[in-house]
Amino acid sequence: MTSIARTPAPNPRGPDPQPPRNTRGVAGVLALRGVDAADIRAILRRAAAYADAAPGADTTHPALRRRPVANLFFEDSTRTRLSFSIAAARLGAAPLDLHAAGSSVSKGETLIDTARTVEAMGVAAMIVRHRCAGAAAAVASRVACPVINAGDGRHEHPTQGLLDALTFAQAHGREDGFDFSGLTVAIVGDALHSRVARSDAAAFTALGARVVLAGPPALAPPALARALGCESTHDLDEALGAADAVQMLRIQFERLADTGAIAGPEAYARAWQLTPERAARMKRAAIVMHPGPMNRGVEIHPDVADGPSSRVLRQVDNGVPVRMATLAMCAEAAADHA
Repeated sequence: MTSIARTPAPNPRGPDPQPPRNTRGVAGVLALRGVDAADIRAILRRAAAYADAAPGADTTHPALRRRPVANLFFEDSTRTRLSFSIAAARLGAAPLDLHAAGSSVSKGETLIDTARTVEAMGVAAMIVRHRCAGAAAAVASRVACPVINAGDGRHEHPTQGLLDALTFAQAHGREDGFDFSGLTVAIVGDALHSRVARSDAAAFTALGARVVLAGPPALAPPALARALGCESTHDLDEALGAADAVQMLRIQFERLADTGAIAGPEAYARAWQLTPERAARMKRAAIVMHPGPMNRGVEIHPDVADGPSSRVLRQVDNGVPVRMATLAMCAEAAADHA
């Protein structure tokens, strides 16, 4: 597996003294921005193979058999944490869950010290979720095992971007080459605070799709779109009419308090909710996605979330094979590096 974005980042806990940087680490998956399309396609091909495996098929990976894989989650999670645990189990590994509230981090231990302690127990890989951008990269720079970013602040959520790309490919018959040329993806809502928007933009543009950020000016600023290699619009109907997929983003009200970016949930829903009437204007083959958790009745109407164009549960389903592929390929890279 080719190394995927591994730039070290500042210690999320501040300028505490740190041990020397690790120089023995192997490739992890920390971000999708700047990653070659060939590397993204390699993971998606492996994920598609796992997705197509017969129920009950033996998917044990020799590099992971009976090896512990640590989930270091310092933010709440349902889909990501559980799917990584299921993925590890299906590969024959032993998933271990660590939560901030029950760990020594709650007693003042730094993230890096926690990670190095877990590594000393012989884990095959670490999956890290943290509220601070750069947290996974900081861990990766100081441990030797592969590190997979499960979401770090507003930076990236790479496996979400991969599973969204797989879901899109399945819907539009692009699984053979994962070439999205000629297709358009609209990412609607609070792109400014969204790590999913950043990973989706990286994955879809790398694979040839046109990506449009749509939202209120404060939440989908043109400068962000340009930085991500996307277009932008503040007209929802314009975005919907051209899209082959619409990724609806949760409005992160906890980050918007007192900013004046939006007037409130009701005002946002009136202007930006994907209603059945708006969904009816989409292309016949267009799909609706949402990374979850959904605020039903705010960014998406329940009838759309549960309607025939929705691929929300398919995204959840695809999280397992995508994370199996990611873990397996990281384990192979670690074995080659040993």
